[in-house]
Amino acid sequence: MSLTRRTLLGSTALLSFGLLAGCVGNGGSDDGATTDDEQTDTPTDDPTTDEPTDTTDDLPDGNGTDDGAGGTRPSGGPGISLVGVDDAPDVPVEHEVEITEDLATDEHPPQVRITLTNTGDETVEVGEGRTVFFQYVSDTTSDLVFLPADGEYPAEAGCWRLEDHIAVTDEYRILSLEPGESRSELVDLYGVAQSEGDEASCLPVGEFRFEASFAVGGLSGASDDERQEATWGFSLTLE
Repeated sequence: MSLTRRTLLGSTALLSFGLLAGCVGNGGSDDGATTDDEQTDTPTDDPTTDEPTDTTDDLPDGNGTDDGAGGTRPSGGPGISLVGVDDAPDVPVEHEVEITEDLATDEHPPQVRITLTNTGDETVEVGEGRTVFFQYVSDTTSDLVFLPADGEYPAEAGCWRLEDHIAVTDEYRILSLEPGESRSELVDLYGVAQSEGDEASCLPVGEFRFEASFAVGGLSGASDDERQEATWGFSLTLE
């Protein structure tokens, strides 16, 4: 059967409409882009959905203080650090100071251990027996004082400022050390009691110097020619 003109025109119109519809459905181009109806398996990076990095482990807990060695010091009041220790004087005994409690807390004030050693080959006498261990010794500005660790004193726990002056008996104690013998005493650090009318605070911060004068030899009636006088001390900071 032969095609008529009407049949050819109708076929041409249908073909043109199909081509046009195909162009509109592909967004006007055929460059390989996906259509709205197609799904992709490639994940997208959304920076807003990344979980934040937790850095709290690197921060001190509470009021901790950096101890300079990558750690933190427990929270509390001011802490002490040694900043200077004297060389041993030219006498047959030597001192050593060691921090045993570096921080003031509600349980205890700062504390150090003082050790005295006979470095000679003979027995020696040393006096005064409390002073050589810095018991009842104040710093050079009279803001702080070391007291025997086994005592009870009028001071508020956590503050450690004496509320009254401490009476010290007037006596001269003599300590005897055999060759090579060492003795140690613990002393706690307190703030000196303030005079009436002065503004009182707890332990002050800053650098403080402590020193003790003592004698070696000739203390039990022997010749004064055997007696040697010496001074030894150290400096610490509270911060």
